[in-house]
Amino acid sequence: MKSKIPFLSGLSLVIILLGSSFYYPQSQEDWPSYLGGNDRNHYSTLTQINLENVKHLKVAWTYASGDSGQIQANPIIIKGILYSVNASVQAFALDAATGKELWRFGDPLKNWASTSRGVSYWTNGKESRILYTAGPNLWALDAKTGKPISSFGQQGKIDLHTGLPEIAKDKFLVSNTPGTIFQDLIIMPLRLSEGEDAAPGDIRAFDVKSGKLVWTFHTIPYPGEYGYSTFPKDAYKNTYVGAANNWAGMAVDEEKGILFVPTGSAGYDFWGGNRPGKNLFSNCLIALDAKTGKRIWHFQTTHHDLWDRDLPAPPNLIRVKHQGKYIDAVAQISKQGFVFLFNRKTGEPLFPILEKKVATKGLPGEKPWPTQPIPSKPAPYARQSNEITELNVSPYAENKEELIQLLKQYNKGWYAPPSEVGTLIFPGFDGGGEWGGAAANPKNGILYVNSNEMAWVQKMENQAEKAKQKISLAKKLYQNYCQNCHGADLKGNSLSGYPSLMDIFNRRDKVFVKQIIQQGKGMMPGFTQLKNTEIEAILSFLSNEDKQEVGNQSSSLKPNIPFRMAGYNKFLDSKGRPGISPPWGTLNAIDLNTGKYLWKIPLGEDIELAKKGIKNTGIENYGGPLITANGLLFIAATKDGKFRAFESKTGKLVWETTLPAAGFATPSTYMVGGKQYVVIACGGTKLGTPKNNQYVAFSLP
Repeated sequence: MKSKIPFLSGLSLVIILLGSSFYYPQSQEDWPSYLGGNDRNHYSTLTQINLENVKHLKVAWTYASGDSGQIQANPIIIKGILYSVNASVQAFALDAATGKELWRFGDPLKNWASTSRGVSYWTNGKESRILYTAGPNLWALDAKTGKPISSFGQQGKIDLHTGLPEIAKDKFLVSNTPGTIFQDLIIMPLRLSEGEDAAPGDIRAFDVKSGKLVWTFHTIPYPGEYGYSTFPKDAYKNTYVGAANNWAGMAVDEEKGILFVPTGSAGYDFWGGNRPGKNLFSNCLIALDAKTGKRIWHFQTTHHDLWDRDLPAPPNLIRVKHQGKYIDAVAQISKQGFVFLFNRKTGEPLFPILEKKVATKGLPGEKPWPTQPIPSKPAPYARQSNEITELNVSPYAENKEELIQLLKQYNKGWYAPPSEVGTLIFPGFDGGGEWGGAAANPKNGILYVNSNEMAWVQKMENQAEKAKQKISLAKKLYQNYCQNCHGADLKGNSLSGYPSLMDIFNRRDKVFVKQIIQQGKGMMPGFTQLKNTEIEAILSFLSNEDKQEVGNQSSSLKPNIPFRMAGYNKFLDSKGRPGISPPWGTLNAIDLNTGKYLWKIPLGEDIELAKKGIKNTGIENYGGPLITANGLLFIAATKDGKFRAFESKTGKLVWETTLPAAGFATPSTYMVGGKQYVVIACGGTKLGTPKNNQYVAFSLP
């Protein structure tokens, strides 16, 4: 049969027949998928921008995307069209050469229930679709027009509660990472509650054309399924054990048909007395048959998680030389600062992974697992909590003695169990590695990962003791659902990303605040389990109109969690800087052929200290790197608002510029009309930075 496909420069004329649909190979000029491709390597073969001319980069265009606020999106670019989302979770398409808007879809007043990291793209050569989520809904849009495709689900959308068990039907659910496309399937990540009210984190594949459910993998196993005995009997149908979800995204080996799924912790995140056991398949890298969802292999990186040690990013699919042979491998970064490296097909670790004994004296009713896995290579890219002593307190802290005394009080062992006195979590709840993920050269096995070095304090509270307090139901509800982030005094912590709720009704009306409590906003989950009377009670507490009597009023508060964490609290000095000595953020190049580091540098600057001549501190960072075949590494991610380029071979800084707002996102690169561009979303907002709404593209003059 003769091909009727017109010749396209730079594209192979090969048409790959998969299932019943024709699939066209992507151009190397495109950035066709989240993080650059289904291998999630943040990698481009484009070479027009190089080490010699990168210093000449200039702004090519900017795009004001609408509502200002945190934008974590990594845009995709297909045949000269850029697709992404804004802070209000509206999808849009731009002319990638000019930044001119072609279409926009979504209601900014309703679809802001979560941050979003972008969209997915599917084509069969005849039609093309953009698939993206807003709230609990997965939409299929015509890539040319942005209009919903009526044949998909119900008038263009499906509710992602579809296929979950009955106990999940009213639970909080969004998806803020793009789904993974494999043939005619889209496999969806889910962001769920981290409490005991969490829905189960089943992995599900949907038909891209119809929206129908195709397969399900139970991350909390059912009777007869592998791993069932690692939870209490019938945990899968209990309302107080959930999650073990994939929220960070997945990678897929399209040739082998293997889907790689990293998962997070089971709920409740910080006390697991009601879920004794290893708790498969929480905190696992799972290899599934992408067509059927059947398990091929798995590896659990944290047993019986009590520290929110979710796997934070998709794995990288790379090729390494191991013991004289080239092996297709999969590398998984972690919040702990470890890289786990496996044979992609068999799951065999390429470097030995040791089961190290840890402390097992937990809170009453808790049974911490006696060992935890640690790779023999490479060495951690972040310092570990058991390494921290008073000598590691920040030399720049004005309250250094106070910090030393606090540090002496806390449990600091490696995987030290949660405690009422407080446990130092280092790397912190955000990592180490985080959702920006690692970049990798898929051919030479070099991994590039940026890391946070922020300590957090995990302090648990006895709920029986708190229950004795004579407080109103409104205050009790606030303590259980809001205080962790916004504080007992409602002041929040802008440096940690938690806004103040003081005088909230001077800024927003009650209808708006009520909607946020129900649906969530940004990284805040929605509390769908709360009754209307309970939400009204919280609103009355926030407005200082709490007139309720104290006592044991009936509510949705669960009595089966005897210890809860007192709040997400960073270990900070009196100026809001990390209480631990620098570096506070690093960028690392790791040779996974040998397990050795090529280089390690601080990433970012504390602006105020830099003004005093104190440089190379590194700083907290969110968003990942981009690398090119000719030796460039681009990364924004830092609180200082800079966009930088490094020589990937040495870590030498070769270019930097100041963005209109901090770019807490991963950049993309592409070519249109013979010109290479690099684009980054600049939403700011996190870590107390000014907010913005711009996408900024750079190119050579």
